[in-house]
Amino acid sequence: MAGVAALGFLIALEFAARRYGLPGPITNQVREVIFPPKSGFLLYASMALMMVVLTWRQRFIAVGAAIGIDVAFLVVRWAVDAKVPDGHPFGNGALWVILGCAVIAVTRRTGRERVLLLKGVGLSLLLVAGRKTGDTWLFITSKTRPAVLDQYVATADHALGNPSWLVGRIVTATGPIGLHVLDIVYGQLAVAAVIVALYQLRNVAVERRFPSHHLVRTFLVIGLLGPAFYMIFPVVGPIFAYGTGAEHWRAVGLWSEIPPTQHWAVANLWPGTPPPISTPHHMAFDEITPRNCMPSLHTAWATAIFIHSRKGPRILRFAGMFWLIATLTATLGFGWHYGADLIAGVVFVLTIEAALRSLDRGWDRSGIQLVAYGATVFAALLVSYRFLPLEMAMHPWVAGPLLMLALTSVVYGYVRTTELWEPRAAPARQPEPQPELI
Repeated sequence: MAGVAALGFLIALEFAARRYGLPGPITNQVREVIFPPKSGFLLYASMALMMVVLTWRQRFIAVGAAIGIDVAFLVVRWAVDAKVPDGHPFGNGALWVILGCAVIAVTRRTGRERVLLLKGVGLSLLLVAGRKTGDTWLFITSKTRPAVLDQYVATADHALGNPSWLVGRIVTATGPIGLHVLDIVYGQLAVAAVIVALYQLRNVAVERRFPSHHLVRTFLVIGLLGPAFYMIFPVVGPIFAYGTGAEHWRAVGLWSEIPPTQHWAVANLWPGTPPPISTPHHMAFDEITPRNCMPSLHTAWATAIFIHSRKGPRILRFAGMFWLIATLTATLGFGWHYGADLIAGVVFVLTIEAALRSLDRGWDRSGIQLVAYGATVFAALLVSYRFLPLEMAMHPWVAGPLLMLALTSVVYGYVRTTELWEPRAAPARQPEPQPELI
């Protein structure tokens, strides 16, 4: 049922994208069978996710086949002098292996083995399709939402001390090395998710079944539900609404492909000068920049990685914490998001994670209360950003602590409730003392 719903959603997005003259997620994915993929790293990470259902011998064969196919593609492209203007020169081999495993599952497997292999293929393709779906969603938001609400969020952000402006100046001061490190962390979030998911799914090949709840489920649900709020609350981000687009970063070689948007901005203020407090209103913007700020899905995904890495070994827990901190720094420091976006993103993912865990273990009173409370806080945040931003900016010592209190209450409720859900080991029964023999 979930697969049918996902396929229907992809088809609907395909038609929606074609209405605006661009290929949709299905077409873009099919093109990568032959043409250079947008992210070869993602395709290989997806193949690794699929390989959790294979034996070690089959994994070595799959990796060897993927590399061999990629080498063949490179030779052919070199021979015909084909350019790779936008994309990676590798990754086609991984996609071919994934599709080949789907064919093998249908033609050479039966029963539970066929179902298990198809689940692995479906999981990997869903991860790739999620990336394509997100790209299409972002394009649709730029075409269907000509006015944005950045002034509302920027005004409300005064209650938090304008964190994007503060972190933006700090990140700029780190120079090219810090910028490129954060750019890699920000851009390869899906790869980090696959690493955590591989640990969670490490026993699938032995147990011949998937665990009931894992990180990929949360990732996909975030990607499915999150963009809907972009249509309700369109926001482009401080670097576009109060800056020069990516022009600020061209001096260090980042994002040269993003066109400047200075003539659409309120003023060239980011990150040097916080915006003044004034009555906010809708502002028209271009038809290129995605309205993908509220909530911050990068924050939501990074938080999900952090949550699911908590039960791993120390190095995985450290990596999950690093990825969360680095992602939060990048989202603010690059000017992609306001502080208010991050708070909404954390509340959003905790609510989704609570719902998925409740669905897995069976709904009870604690699960219903946690999900209802998280949804209520999330809705209250959006309403306050939209209708009370000026009041929040005028009373930062009241509004700021209230925002942090709302966030903390959801975090505390999630931690406390999920700890109660964890199975507890029963104490070992002590043997009864034997009577002494006289």
